[in-house]
Amino acid sequence: MNLNIGLEGSSITRPPFFDRINYSFWKTRMTIFLQSLDYQLWHLIVDGPRMPTKTIEGVVSPKSENEYNDIDFRMLQLNSKAKNILFCAIGPNEFNRISSYDSAKEMWDLLEITYEGTNQVKESKISMLVHEYELFVMHDNECISDIFSQFTTIISSLKNLGKSYSNQELVRKILRCLPKSWTPKVTAIEEAKDLSTLPLEQLLGSLMTHETTMKNHENVEVKKKKAIAFKASKEDSESDEDGDVALITSQFKRFLKNQKGRKSFKKNFPQDEESSKRKNQRATNATSPATSKTSVQILKRKSNSRKRMNTSRRRNEW
Repeated sequence: MNLNIGLEGSSITRPPFFDRINYSFWKTRMTIFLQSLDYQLWHLIVDGPRMPTKTIEGVVSPKSENEYNDIDFRMLQLNSKAKNILFCAIGPNEFNRISSYDSAKEMWDLLEITYEGTNQVKESKISMLVHEYELFVMHDNECISDIFSQFTTIISSLKNLGKSYSNQELVRKILRCLPKSWTPKVTAIEEAKDLSTLPLEQLLGSLMTHETTMKNHENVEVKKKKAIAFKASKEDSESDEDGDVALITSQFKRFLKNQKGRKSFKKNFPQDEESSKRKNQRATNATSPATSKTSVQILKRKSNSRKRMNTSRRRNEW
């Protein structure tokens, strides 16, 4: 189905096919197609065909086919041509819906009511679209081409329903919907341009140029910030490396100093270490029970020997 639509859309001799999904889109394309073939076809659909009539003694009555003139045949031919174009542009469901009508205007009006609704439904749709139009704004993460696409969709839908705005109103609405960062540009446009005659296309071009300039400036600022951040990070990294090297060097020097001190101590004081070991051994032996008992016996013997020597000396003196 989509392939057929694409082929029809690429031809200027085939009417655009109605897929029962987007009636507004089809209606706009069909209107242009009819006008391009013969502008009288479009007037015939809008105003309806003029049936051949005659007036006799103030009474208007339809003509018989034998009484048709060239103008009458021309009008009937245009009506049949318009009906044929509509039949070629719709599917079986729509064909069954409109095929019983005699005029192309009746067929067109029935499709319009079916997919756009009655006047009451149209007014309701217009009210919703107008509300969407009034609240339309551009967000910071959107670009100019995107908002123009959304904006034209809204105003096209309103136009198809019979609601339209002047060029000045559309231009002012676009300028109002821009964010605060665009205020200098909006002020410059309002002061330099006549908004009543400024085309939307020219406004679009001016805003897109300004948007490109803003993005270039932002890219330059981002690159500068990245360069500064990289430089600071590199300096921090080098500082950390210098600190690590200094710490390792200090620890290594301390290690060498400790090793040197130990070797010098062992070299200069080997006897002290041995005598210290001997003293410790003697102290250990002295504190043992067996050593204490032997020492006591020796002391008693020495004391008895001294007593005997003293007694012997006294006897000799007498």
